[in-house]
Amino acid sequence: GTKKKAACPGLGLFYTVLSAFLFSVASLFLKKIEDVHSVEVSAFRCVFQMAFVLPGLIYYKTGFLGPKGKRIFLFFRGFLGSSAMILLYYAFQVMPLADATVITFSSPVFTSLLAWIFLKEKYSVWDLLFTLFAVTGVVLIARPPFLFGSNVKGIEGSYTDHLKGTIAAITSTVSAASTFVILRKVGKSVHYFLSIWYYAVIGLIGCVIALFVMNEWRLPYCGKDRVLLILIGLLGLGGQIFLTKALQIEKAGPVAIMKTMDVVFAFILQILFLNHLPTWWTVGGALCVVASSSGTAIRKWQQSLKKAKQNEI
Repeated sequence: GTKKKAACPGLGLFYTVLSAFLFSVASLFLKKIEDVHSVEVSAFRCVFQMAFVLPGLIYYKTGFLGPKGKRIFLFFRGFLGSSAMILLYYAFQVMPLADATVITFSSPVFTSLLAWIFLKEKYSVWDLLFTLFAVTGVVLIARPPFLFGSNVKGIEGSYTDHLKGTIAAITSTVSAASTFVILRKVGKSVHYFLSIWYYAVIGLIGCVIALFVMNEWRLPYCGKDRVLLILIGLLGLGGQIFLTKALQIEKAGPVAIMKTMDVVFAFILQILFLNHLPTWWTVGGALCVVASSSGTAIRKWQQSLKKAKQNEI
């Protein structure tokens, strides 16, 4: 018989880096858009997601609603996931790119905490330590006045916008962590495409309602913003595809560690294209959050390897 072709070593990690780069460039383009609200950008992103997922739903014959017992979980996955995207886009628009990226990178730590609360998963002293590291990093980036005084330097625009962006980024992170817990609860009983479908449909409905309530719906005035909107949708979709492919051929632990490149790319793009040098507070916060999320990923990876060896025995 023919031998199965060996997978290229490191291909999954390369896909992870490529995914991080595409997501970072999409975030940079979001900063460059001038006259489009973050909710409207999210709506365009949802349209691209739906256009990508619809052929897959038809091909795999999954239906559009999913199993009856799982629909409530899919609804909350879609609601929380789309809310996380909208809040993240808002944070990118009102605060430095690197700051928002670093805060959202603490998602694995909050996932462990929520999984302990709702799924009764083990939560060790190490997990508590990583959580404290992540919170410390977020505080260093937010720099609340009651700790750092009223004269806060190194932020974009007013401190009020910086604080709003920080709150939006933290809420986005917790919402994203909640979606991971829901996906763990659902397991493999629901097709991946169906999960994205709920995310895109509920997100689009929510965005349209919010835009009409805020009276913010309008087509971009200039051609540059229209091109950037399309590129954001395509880059976000590409980043999602490469991240999915990485998780299909590589263990989750190394992928999670390699995703620290998100933070690296955010710092590089912010310096090169936005002419905004990060402060030492941001660098310190980034180191705390990256150490926290990497430590969480390494522990989960070790636990999965240990469990796999026990199953072999």
